[in-house]
Amino acid sequence: MPTSSFIDCERVYGAHNYEPLPVVLARGEGVTVWDEAGKPYLDMMSAYSAVSHGHCHPKLVAALQAQAAQLNIVSRAFYTNKLGAFLQKACELTGFEQALPMNTGAEAVETAMKAARKWAYTVKGVKQDQAEMIACAGNFHGRTIAIVGMSTEPQYKAGFGPFPPGLKVVPYGDVEALKKAITANTAAFLVEPIQGEGGIIVPPAGYLAACAKLCKENKVLMICDEIQTGLGRTGKLLACQHEAVQPDAIVLGKALGGGILPVSLFLTRKEVMNVFTPGDHGSTFGGNPLAAAVGLAALTVLQDEKLIERAHSQGEYFQTQLKKLHSPLIKEVRGRGLLIGVEINANYPAKKICMKLLNRGILTKETHSTVIRLAPPLIITTEQIDIVVNALQDVLAEAEKE
Repeated sequence: MPTSSFIDCERVYGAHNYEPLPVVLARGEGVTVWDEAGKPYLDMMSAYSAVSHGHCHPKLVAALQAQAAQLNIVSRAFYTNKLGAFLQKACELTGFEQALPMNTGAEAVETAMKAARKWAYTVKGVKQDQAEMIACAGNFHGRTIAIVGMSTEPQYKAGFGPFPPGLKVVPYGDVEALKKAITANTAAFLVEPIQGEGGIIVPPAGYLAACAKLCKENKVLMICDEIQTGLGRTGKLLACQHEAVQPDAIVLGKALGGGILPVSLFLTRKEVMNVFTPGDHGSTFGGNPLAAAVGLAALTVLQDEKLIERAHSQGEYFQTQLKKLHSPLIKEVRGRGLLIGVEINANYPAKKICMKLLNRGILTKETHSTVIRLAPPLIITTEQIDIVVNALQDVLAEAEKE
């Protein structure tokens, strides 16, 4: 079937809530994916960090196959021989006491919001239905009704209201703004250590630590959204560790499923998790044996293959090489580890840069119209980084002539 037929089929029978680049992918291995005609591409998106281990990692595929032949879904109405070990590994790695498994990142964030509200009523003493949550401008925590109620992106909210009450937004990176927003009814502060969808925005040094101190002083839960930044992406297990911050809770997803399955977790201490009683919250698929087996394997591979350390070293090299590209079209190169944003001068569409890279066998997408994301699998080699940098150099030179 020709490329146009695959694309036309999706467009005819699928909702138009995405605008994919005109490439049809059929196979992946490591950092490389191939289209249906056999042309290779280097993947600089990693499915928004979900494919941190690389495409079709053999150990993760083996874990999936072995478990798929034994037991897949039984719901949480019963215990299984896989979930406990997965939760234990996640808790021991991150330093939290308990974890609640879900599927997608948005589900993990919703879980965190529910936990924070009930904690506010049962532990902090906030009057019923008065709990408030604070998020940051430019945030991206998912696309459910409650979550987009905290968004400052007009398109994410347009036509989907009304939204739940008790949601506040403060400027990102502004500790004083957070201080002014906190009241006796504040249950939690939800924050990304680095804003991914917002444009790979790194907050000022000391911001997270100052927020953690402020939250502790006011008995407010600090919840770090590590769905995109966690599990080694920034060169630390968790991005909040760059400032030695241990928040009250975190949410994990994306890479937790090894690029194979949707797997997410809400992790916190017992005081917070104990607000949930049987029937309060759940998921038919959350914590299923297949997801638990793959999630445990993903965490194990992350450690055994030193992918966190690789993200640190390769990320430093990548940024160093990118900063050598002296082009008037580059406004800034920023990020941590292998979560990098190249901001393009606003008078030239970043989308056109991405299309030109596509033609040279490099896959990525822009965010906020001006930022090119470079977030490859953590297994990327120096040689592959050089290929990407050289391609970007050629593309920028071509764009400058235009």
